[in-house]
Amino acid sequence: MTDHDDHPTRASEAFFGRRKGKALRANHARLMETLLSERLVDLSMPAPADLRDLFPVPVSRLRLEIGFGGGEHLIHRATTEPDTGFIGVEPFINSMAKLLSSVEQTGAQNIRVYNDDAAELLDWLPAESLDQIDLLYPDPWPKKKHWKRRFVSQVNLTRFHRVLKPGGLFCFASDIDTYVNWTLQNCRDHGGFEWTAENASDWLTPFASWPSTRYEAKAKREGRSSAYLTFRKV
Repeated sequence: MTDHDDHPTRASEAFFGRRKGKALRANHARLMETLLSERLVDLSMPAPADLRDLFPVPVSRLRLEIGFGGGEHLIHRATTEPDTGFIGVEPFINSMAKLLSSVEQTGAQNIRVYNDDAAELLDWLPAESLDQIDLLYPDPWPKKKHWKRRFVSQVNLTRFHRVLKPGGLFCFASDIDTYVNWTLQNCRDHGGFEWTAENASDWLTPFASWPSTRYEAKAKREGRSSAYLTFRKV
C-alpha cells in the first residue's frame, strides 16, 4: 500500500470517455444552464473542513457516486436516505441533464454534482471525509490493451483510501467478469481494503435497497449476471 497522504499527479493519468451525445431537449438544456450551477461542486474554492457544509440541509453521512449514468441509483438513494449527503460525478452531459431533471422533479436537496474527472474531485476532498464510495457498472474497457483505462487502479484506490473515513465502504458492481476479477485483485494488492463477503452468495446479492438500473437490466437481457462487491477501508 502506498503513502495515502500523497496526491498522485495529473500527468500520470487521462480522462477517457464521451462528453456529449445527442442534442439536449429544451428542458434539459435549461437545467444545464440553471440548476447545474446551483448544485455544482466548485473545485476552484477550498474544500470545506466539514464536507456536510456543502449541503443546504442537515446530513449525517456523506456518499460519493462515480459515473452515475442516468442517475436512477443516485436519485433513489437521495430520496430514500434524506440524512445522507450525496455527491455524484458524471462527465457525460446528457446523463447529467437526466439527473438534474430528476432532482428538479423530486426537490432533493441532498445532492451535489461534479461534471468532470472524478480523480480531480477525489484530490480536492478532505481526508477521511466520506462514509462510502459507489462505483456502479463503470466502463469495463473490455479489450485487454485498454484495461489500464479502468477506473479501478492502485492510484485511484489510494485516492479512495485517503478520503474514506476509518471503516468506510467502497461498493463496486459490474456484469463483466474480467472487471470483477480485476477489482478483487487490485483491492487485495493495495492492502488498504478488506472484502466483506462471508460466503459465496454475498457477491451475487444486490446491495441493500438496491434499485434495478438500466445497465443491470441490459446485462440480464444479454444473459450476464452481476457481481456486487463491498470493501471496507482498513
